[in-house]
Amino acid sequence: MPQIFHPSTNPFSRVSIFGALFFLAGIAGILTLFFRSSYVSRVNVVVAQPVDFSHQAHVSGRGIDCRYCHTSVEESGFAGIPSTQTCMTCHSQIFADSPALAMVRESFQNGEYIPWIRVHDLPDFAYFDHQIHVAKGVGCETCHGRVDQMPLIRKTETFYMEFCLECHRNPERYIRPREEVYTMGYVPPQDQQTLGLRLVEEYDIAPGSVLDDCYICHR
Repeated sequence: MPQIFHPSTNPFSRVSIFGALFFLAGIAGILTLFFRSSYVSRVNVVVAQPVDFSHQAHVSGRGIDCRYCHTSVEESGFAGIPSTQTCMTCHSQIFADSPALAMVRESFQNGEYIPWIRVHDLPDFAYFDHQIHVAKGVGCETCHGRVDQMPLIRKTETFYMEFCLECHRNPERYIRPREEVYTMGYVPPQDQQTLGLRLVEEYDIAPGSVLDDCYICHR
């Protein structure tokens, strides 16, 4: 069978093949950067809310514990959004006439829900239970960051699967005593590895368990 292409086309073929590989690799790199960008992950992007609620003022300024507002965090999968009644427990007397709280007062009076916009919102195919993580010694700031320093709440982590797996593979690096779960600015001891391994055993944590059963997170 006669040769279809002249030998002089061989260099062109090689360049085309390698060029296509580099082009595909470049596209893959660009897509990776795009999906890791704050535009997609929303990390450090402040979301406008109906009412400008400052965690910094309430947590750091007033010393309010996370559980005062997020009442179901220890007993349910959902941490809970505080009712207007909770807000008005204080704001019926503090800043009671502030224009910034007009929507809160209206909600309290007419019983209508304030349309808060979720900032930490996992996709529907990912299951997360606050109760079990709190019970196992995962601190609030591990996932939510230093909310006591946020005038307006924002994400500090992507919540991509790799973020979750890093903790599940090496829980001893992140677990803290249960009494420190709600502590902002928690400083791990120098022997965190030793403490972590002890807590992993004490709290009956199975490292890497989610790797054995996808159904744990994807239900």
